[in-house]
Amino acid sequence: MDKNQSFAKNLFLGKITEENLFPYPSFTPEEQELLGMLIESIDKFLSGKEAMFKEFDEKAHQSPEFINNLKELGLFGLIIPEEYSGVGLGSKAYSRTIQQLGRYDASTALTVGAHCSIGMRGLLLFGNPEQKDKYFSKLATGEMVAAFCLTESGAGSDAASVKTTATKQEDGSWILNGEKIWITNGPFADFFTVFAKTESGEAGKMSAFLVEKAYQGVSSGPKEDKMGIRGSATSTITFSNVKIPAANLLGEEGKGFKIAMHILNSGRTGLGGGCIGAMKNCIKLATEQSSNRKQFGKKISDFMLIKEKIALMTVDCFVTESLVNFVAHLSDSGVNDYSMEAAASKIFATEAMWRVIDEALQIAGGNGFMKEYPYERIVRDSRINRIFEGTNEILRLYIALTGFDTVGQKLKNVSNVFDDPIKGFGILKDYAADKVAQVTGVGVNELNVVPELVEFAEIYTDYALALARSSEALVKEYRKDIIGKQMMSKRVANVTIDLLAGLTTLSRVNSMIKVKGAEDCHQEIMIVDLFTQAAKRRMNQSLRRLEKNEDLEIQLLADSILENGGYKWDLL
Repeated sequence: MDKNQSFAKNLFLGKITEENLFPYPSFTPEEQELLGMLIESIDKFLSGKEAMFKEFDEKAHQSPEFINNLKELGLFGLIIPEEYSGVGLGSKAYSRTIQQLGRYDASTALTVGAHCSIGMRGLLLFGNPEQKDKYFSKLATGEMVAAFCLTESGAGSDAASVKTTATKQEDGSWILNGEKIWITNGPFADFFTVFAKTESGEAGKMSAFLVEKAYQGVSSGPKEDKMGIRGSATSTITFSNVKIPAANLLGEEGKGFKIAMHILNSGRTGLGGGCIGAMKNCIKLATEQSSNRKQFGKKISDFMLIKEKIALMTVDCFVTESLVNFVAHLSDSGVNDYSMEAAASKIFATEAMWRVIDEALQIAGGNGFMKEYPYERIVRDSRINRIFEGTNEILRLYIALTGFDTVGQKLKNVSNVFDDPIKGFGILKDYAADKVAQVTGVGVNELNVVPELVEFAEIYTDYALALARSSEALVKEYRKDIIGKQMMSKRVANVTIDLLAGLTTLSRVNSMIKVKGAEDCHQEIMIVDLFTQAAKRRMNQSLRRLEKNEDLEIQLLADSILENGGYKWDLL
């Protein structure tokens, strides 16, 4: 694996980095043994507790006894190294563990995930030895529960616009003032990773701090009354002239934004794992419901429209699992930049989860709409996924604009070739080869896959080239103005997401065939086929609509409605 290569960025150059795609990552025997024990413990503890989860949802409260039991299972130390009494899981194994929690209850997965995925992950990634010695053991046992404090009333997706400030004192300590909102675990957390401006002015840089609840001036507000994930506790956290020791600066001063983004990228596989677990539960509910319910004298599972739902739910789950596990592998392997892949996995997982629970509820019919059954709670719990940890709209823009920047840097290098004629010759030669490949396909390496998957590999290779052609054309046409072309960016991001999802699924099934043989993998090959054909149609539509679309009409209609303050037609 080339740790310096961004798989997603290379797609914008028409390249599929095979050394990072193949072979598909798997668990080591040691990981399998440890995960087996963890999953067995989780199943033993959570099985049969559906009534309790329903009560937690209704009362918007997880009992202290339940949270203590989670601590006793070691779930608060999943990613903390063993030398600090933690379990020491990597990203792949951690995501698989959160998946198991997600099968039972989203609030439970979130309580653990908010602690591990983001609350104390900054300490893992950026903490110095003294900070780790001070906090890790307490965080591993759950003596201290962690929370992540970034969002403010005026700084959601625009994380750089935080108003919370940290003013440096002569002795090196800091005075922290501000308020953070929607903090998961906020009401009972003892340890906060807090982001605050450390330079004056609107353009001030952020820094990250480790803050204890015990510090004077730290307070939590009342629990938020939420639509879903009601069992998990969410509140505001206020900092009023809180003195932070100099030793509690996390990472470098002024690098807070980069630290926050790295934490979110690194922790996204936790959210992805939770979505996968919930999808597997929904598929189980749907298969049981459709096999047991009869209409018109037949089981509803005999009807083709129900079979279609079950099949497509399964494809969504398998592909999500393939993509999320691949991104976790990039994290475990120390790849320098996998932010685009992480963003894509978050988008795909959360939207696939939404489709799957919607279909599961539909299969349940009227029962699905009743609070007596679990479907409506899963729907409410799932809706937040497309919002928190970066809205899917913002993440789509991030994927596209980062890709455009990659293309722009390439074009800039080409335009500057005469500054260094010797180096420039190599750049021009590479650019010419890339252009030939984009236009004709000549010079493109065929993906090294088993014969049963060659057809699908060719489709993804073709669309990677099409993505590169379209992206270069957009950058040349709009230059810096491409930032404002959000509908264009959305379409390009959607193509990128489909490519990443499809290629990682292709890699997974390729490895399965090599181990088991094609005859024993006919269902997995069908999954690749079903997803690839659907993705091909989507990608084709997205790329065509870069040139011919109704973006102007959409904008003009929206402007009219906004000016009017709402819908302005009525039949009366």
